[in-house]
Amino acid sequence: MTSGRRGILTAGTWCVDYNRTVSHWPGEDGLAELFEEERHGGGSGCNLAVDIKLLDPSIPVETIALVGDDDDGRFLMATAKAAGIDTRQMRTTEGAATQFCDAFVSRATHRRTHIFHAGTGALLTPEHFDFTETRMRFLHLGLPGVHRILDSPWHDEPNGWVAVLKKARAAGLLTNMELASIEPKLLAALVAPCLPHLDYLIVNDVEIGAIAGVETTRAGMSEKDACTRAAEAVMQRGAMKLVAVHCPGFAIAVTRDGEHAVLPSVAIPESEIKGANGAGDAFAAGMIYGLHEDWPMSQSLQLAHAAAAASLRSISTTGAIVPWRECLSLAQTWGVRGPVGDGQFPADAY
Repeated sequence: MTSGRRGILTAGTWCVDYNRTVSHWPGEDGLAELFEEERHGGGSGCNLAVDIKLLDPSIPVETIALVGDDDDGRFLMATAKAAGIDTRQMRTTEGAATQFCDAFVSRATHRRTHIFHAGTGALLTPEHFDFTETRMRFLHLGLPGVHRILDSPWHDEPNGWVAVLKKARAAGLLTNMELASIEPKLLAALVAPCLPHLDYLIVNDVEIGAIAGVETTRAGMSEKDACTRAAEAVMQRGAMKLVAVHCPGFAIAVTRDGEHAVLPSVAIPESEIKGANGAGDAFAAGMIYGLHEDWPMSQSLQLAHAAAAASLRSISTTGAIVPWRECLSLAQTWGVRGPVGDGQFPADAY
């Protein structure tokens, strides 16, 4: 462990997800049938914090967030406290409604469509992030593109995310950033100045392609070699010790020391899948848990895939996560997809 530190601090997006399963995602003026609806906590700060506590309740988890003085804000506070998350830096404001997201999952494809209201997310600034007292080891920060002030220049910094990451590293934290599915050019512009201040980057195939300027998917298929090239290119632009890329068929991890790993994903039966909301967060949680525990890279990738597969069994982001040993047991029962080789894999789940 680094300097006696233990635990994970999540910061940034806490929102309420209104998860809705529909028959399919219709085009404009179209019609789809609604089958089920649930309210859950969502956003990178919430999802990873809850996932880590479900994987291993013994790990300390803290969070930094801004919620509204409303029913959704109280719901998120209760969610955090029920999970055993330290909420001392989870602040409430009357300045806006709590951020929320309508998250639609298609039964036909398992793909998700998100429509969000920024609410309190638009008020979050670098001044809300205080790292002076924490003894956590990792910071998991997100989401660029959905926080208006953090996305904008901050004093002498290109954006508020850079200001937060600099403060975190100066306080002794190892940093990782979670990304969102926003327009690729905007994503690249927001993330590029952050790369020199990141220790880890765990993203999906589309996100790594956007940052690197490499086409990693073609006709809805993820390309392993292109993802590897993109990961290596991004590694050279930043300070990361490790870059991991995930998609439904495989995951890739590369290190600054030149180590590479490629691992097929878990072959979860189609009948078990309810939706992909939160699968990327679950992958990141498994990966960060392994890194936190100083596991070998390949073992961390195995847990990341196992956690992501387990999460697919619920329409909510965290509803199907189980302790890490159970995740690995489920993955062993289901087995893995065929060898990765040089092929292409559908880019349609997480």
